Amino acid sequence: MDKKPYYISTAIAYTSAKPHIGNTYEIVLADAIARYKRMTGYDVYFQTGTDEHGQKIQEKAEAAGITPQQHVDKVAAEVKRIWDLMNTTYDKFVRTTDPMHEKKVQKIFKKLHDQGDIYKGSYKGKYCKPCESFWTESQLVNGCCPDCGRPVEDAEEEAYFFRMSKYADRLMKHIEEHPEFIQPESRKNEMVNNFLKPGLQDLCVSRTSFTWGIPVDFDPGHVVYVWLDALTNYITFCGYDPDGNHDEHYKRFWPADVHLIGKDIIRFHTIYWPIFLMALGEPLPKQVFGHPWLLVGEGKMSKSLGNVIYADDLVRLFGVDAVRYYVLHEMPFANDGVISYELICERINSDLANVLGNLVNRTIAMTKKYFGGVVPAPADAEPVDGELKAVALGLPAAVEKRMSDLHVADAIDEVFTLLRRSNKYIDETMPWALAKDESKKARLGTVLYNLLESIRFAATMLRPYLPDTADKIFAQLGVEDKGIESLAAFDGMQPGASVGEASILFERIDIPKKLAEIEEENKAKAAPEKPAVTFLPDIPFDDFCKVDMTVCKVLACENVKKSEKLLKFQLDDGSGTPRQILSGIAKYYKPEELVGKTVVAVTNLPPRKMMGLESNGMLLSAEKDDKLNLLMLDDSIAAGSKLC
Repeated sequence: MDKKPYYISTAIAYTSAKPHIGNTYEIVLADAIARYKRMTGYDVYFQTGTDEHGQKIQEKAEAAGITPQQHVDKVAAEVKRIWDLMNTTYDKFVRTTDPMHEKKVQKIFKKLHDQGDIYKGSYKGKYCKPCESFWTESQLVNGCCPDCGRPVEDAEEEAYFFRMSKYADRLMKHIEEHPEFIQPESRKNEMVNNFLKPGLQDLCVSRTSFTWGIPVDFDPGHVVYVWLDALTNYITFCGYDPDGNHDEHYKRFWPADVHLIGKDIIRFHTIYWPIFLMALGEPLPKQVFGHPWLLVGEGKMSKSLGNVIYADDLVRLFGVDAVRYYVLHEMPFANDGVISYELICERINSDLANVLGNLVNRTIAMTKKYFGGVVPAPADAEPVDGELKAVALGLPAAVEKRMSDLHVADAIDEVFTLLRRSNKYIDETMPWALAKDESKKARLGTVLYNLLESIRFAATMLRPYLPDTADKIFAQLGVEDKGIESLAAFDGMQPGASVGEASILFERIDIPKKLAEIEEENKAKAAPEKPAVTFLPDIPFDDFCKVDMTVCKVLACENVKKSEKLLKFQLDDGSGTPRQILSGIAKYYKPEELVGKTVVAVTNLPPRKMMGLESNGMLLSAEKDDKLNLLMLDDSIAAGSKLC
């Protein structure tokens, strides 16, 4: 029987910087869904990757003194490293600098232009550089970007625009007829009420103020706006062909079953993206799920706030599955979740070490102690046994109900309901007491068999969320994971087989000690590093000796008319004749502040005309991080003295 296809994607990570744990949550969530779908018989295609064009990336690369391609290569490698570290099973990792993607985007742009959906105009308004988004004055919130809250800047440039209003009614109708299209419900209401009902403005889809983007091949100087470039990744890498010759992969998997994205980019995925697809004549994705944010305290993670937590740091401190468990279990369906080191420690101790780890450890240990490590055969059942079996046998359906609408945290809770019921079962049956009475050996065997089998059920259903932990549990049970099909009956453990060795799945954490260690480590990281200093190539000493550096007294100083940068100095250089020097330091000093000061000038430079005035030399100053300080000496040093 042919497996049913299932296509899930994450948003592609923007390659401006290393992703933090809030970004990483999305790939872990998508992986849990993908693993579950595979486990339940679907043919899954799971796509993720990186978004690598845009003004912000170009500026970051320029600031670092490298090319944009070098910058995105470095960050993309870091993103992939973290996705792999988190044990995610994506099928394809895409990059928007891929030549294949760039060529397809150019064809898409031209196709939309040729059919009249894209037209040329000019843009004048407000631009948010971090979000790569344009806004009108009325859309701003307190003068700032409504998405991220950062300041915007005035922008004016020639650009191409997409006729969004042409498809607005059709999109509204689709949303009304497909209530599952935008999830959660709150995100749908936000898009309809805040954007569609007020009326869509045409969307800027090209830029001319920077070069790091996919060129519009029929109009040099224009590059494709980053969102048109980025959004189309979902079809270009899946096998879409703008000329209509789609490959078999695209025909099998498109439309996507779910685009998993952060709530901050819901507008792009539920308004712009479906309209682009409508214009291309392609089916819309079945669902766009805008997950909430993972907050530190009550705020979003931000480097500028110094509250960023990275996945690889958490993995080093707590392990991969502990981190996966926390972000999957502690993120509500529709509301923001909260992360802190203390909360992680508490959850590891309460759920992973106590409820899960302790149950597995003591069940295997009792099997070793009372039955020599051999799985006992179950005998006659008592009512309490039936209660435990009912929870176990109902687990696959309970998890499916939660996973069908992406309530992943609730699905995990269903597994832990069985684990907690198993712990309660131990308290009810008291196997240590049964072991003291030889006549109750059969009853003890039944109790331990039921516990081992319940743990097998839990391990099977934990696999999408804690894959490594599931492997460890099966190793301790001494059986293979035979999948969800093996949970149809409560008889998977074979009497007479041997269990594996008991081991601790999750160590309990001494929370005060752990938090103190983390605090010390963070302090060490936050300590300011000695700034790197770059030097020019070596020169012969004789060349240095040719530079005449003379101590001068400032006799007069004034602004140069019609210049915002220049100050005009009259200097006493010890020669008896005032020396005139012009210096571009007006933004750092007021003229009256400098009169009477002792400065240093290079006095053997050829005269230079500036704003129609002659400058005879250059004043020495020090500049770093957009701060400038004019070199000033003690006033006791005489004019005409030489630096040597």
